[in-house]
Amino acid sequence: MALKLDSCVAQHIGDRKEQQDRAAVFPHSRHKGMLMAALADGMGGHSGGAMAAEQVMLKARENFESYAPKAETPEDLLRSVVEESHVVIKLTRFTSEQDPHSTACVLLMQAGRVDWAHCGDSRIYHFRNDKLVSCSKDHSLVGELIRQGRLDEEGAKTHPQRNLLLHCLGAQKEPRIDYGGASELADGDSFMICSDGLWAYFSDEEIGGVLSVYSAREAAEIFIKRARERGRPTGDNVSLIIIKLVDVEARQKADKERLDAARRKLGKMTV
Repeated sequence: MALKLDSCVAQHIGDRKEQQDRAAVFPHSRHKGMLMAALADGMGGHSGGAMAAEQVMLKARENFESYAPKAETPEDLLRSVVEESHVVIKLTRFTSEQDPHSTACVLLMQAGRVDWAHCGDSRIYHFRNDKLVSCSKDHSLVGELIRQGRLDEEGAKTHPQRNLLLHCLGAQKEPRIDYGGASELADGDSFMICSDGLWAYFSDEEIGGVLSVYSAREAAEIFIKRARERGRPTGDNVSLIIIKLVDVEARQKADKERLDAARRKLGKMTV
């Protein structure tokens, strides 16, 4: 089964004065069929957050380019991106007057599997058609309260400290890194990485519904449009990456079978 990638990266500044999110998808220059997707939501005042998020992008590209699959595991690569970004962001405090911090989501896709790591409250979703397979857990106060059963999803939306992170890059303590992955990929698998400026306005059901029906580009346009409508006039920066896996041959065969069946039915009706 040959799977084709349908991907899109999209951003909107929202109602903020500066875009402090960063997001990118890039293929490996030597290893065919391997790509990395990275997203970072920067925090830290004017230019500080953007600087922190940019460091995540730079480290993701740099470490991915030097990745040696025979000598390193996917987790080794993903860990190095997050940990080294954290160190660089902390060092920028000595060369600027900012207090930069950032979330980080890094996803590695290669033949037959996907691996990812994250720190903070930017999310990585995996859907199969319209069904949620997995979603990363927020490293935030409300995320921890939900895990402890002390708060539900509805209460989290209005909690006064819903934006308080327990772990991020650039903080004094070492960042918590959670890992995930998926193998046996199939037609209909979709991965979406996004900042809280997007996911805060959507249920899992709505996300799955949009991803299962529309192309990556169309889905991104819908998500940003709805996020802006729902977030105005205090909407945060919005960033997302969508990667969809499509079995072109299987879908063409299914479309042909449906068309043939419709023609046969029509032929019987006209006899």
